Amino acid sequence: MEAPVTTPITIFPFDNPIQHFFSFGFAEVSLLRSLLPPYLRRCTTFELITACLWSCRTLAINLDPDEEVRMLCVVNARSKFNHSFPSGYYGNVFVFPAAITTVKSLREKPLGYAVELIKQAKSSVIEEYVKSVAALMVARGKRIHFPHVIGTYIVSDFTKAGLEDIDFGWGKAVFGGPMIAVGFISFLMPTKNKKAEVGSVASICLPALAMERIAKELENMLKQQPSEGKKSKSKSISSAL
Repeated sequence: MEAPVTTPITIFPFDNPIQHFFSFGFAEVSLLRSLLPPYLRRCTTFELITACLWSCRTLAINLDPDEEVRMLCVVNARSKFNHSFPSGYYGNVFVFPAAITTVKSLREKPLGYAVELIKQAKSSVIEEYVKSVAALMVARGKRIHFPHVIGTYIVSDFTKAGLEDIDFGWGKAVFGGPMIAVGFISFLMPTKNKKAEVGSVASICLPALAMERIAKELENMLKQQPSEGKKSKSKSISSAL
């Protein structure tokens, strides 16, 4: 990760934010994956979509090129401990490691750069890391709050939550997930199109002009040529209000 840069930061709230959803089906994910160098193409779909959203959102909100931006991933830390938790324990065991860079770097470097930063942030979560975060919270006597600045962005993955399998007596859900997005948090949720093809949908909350810009950035990203230089069929990210 790059060293922190001391620059002014842009504070929330956004003016008149609106919510929008962007769908990532098999075709979109395949096209995004083709933009990566071969050694990165085995990254997870979450890492790929998150890197795409982070890059496009950063450009859309029009920050100073030298401003520092952060991507926080929600990581389940249960598997990081050598010793299992007590039988019957159902408490939360997750942390928010951060990938840190500048607006200029995300703008000028390829998608693989953002993917690598996210993979590094996730891999930093080991048992010692989790214990140090817990010790810091105890020392401060309170939970760590997220900085309410526009350059901080969180993506929470709901695609494996099983929401689509919930049945309250009248059949399985067609869609499930948070109804309202927050400006610095996006939720990645499972979805199916009219052909019953499984994909993901990402919630975005931004002012109207920024929402137009992020839609354009996403469209432009899917018009790029693959990293091997072969031509790629142009495809637009589908969206729905």
